[in-house]
Amino acid sequence: MRRVNEAVREVLSARIAEGLNDPRIGFVTLTSVDTSTDLRHARVYVSVLGDEAQRAETLAGLGSAHGLLQQAIGRELRMKRTPTLQFVFDESIDRGMRITELLDEE
Repeated sequence: MRRVNEAVREVLSARIAEGLNDPRIGFVTLTSVDTSTDLRHARVYVSVLGDEAQRAETLAGLGSAHGLLQQAIGRELRMKRTPTLQFVFDESIDRGMRITELLDEE
């Protein structure tokens, strides 16, 4: 399953890097993908540079582009099913930065 997740992440990263023609999508990094065992769903964790409003706009832009991104997965990967994409903000980077700040204070 790890290889499938990595392949989906690579296809999505490449397609987003090419540009989606949506001004709402800012600087985004796909941190990981978690695909269900039946390949019907994929949760895509993203990290967005910016404040909370920019994060929300980017997630909305990615959500509206999910059809194009699913088509890219279907074209480039030979899978039994093309998973439905759900984009989720990855809070682990923010938590890591906060822990680093707290450790630096001491």
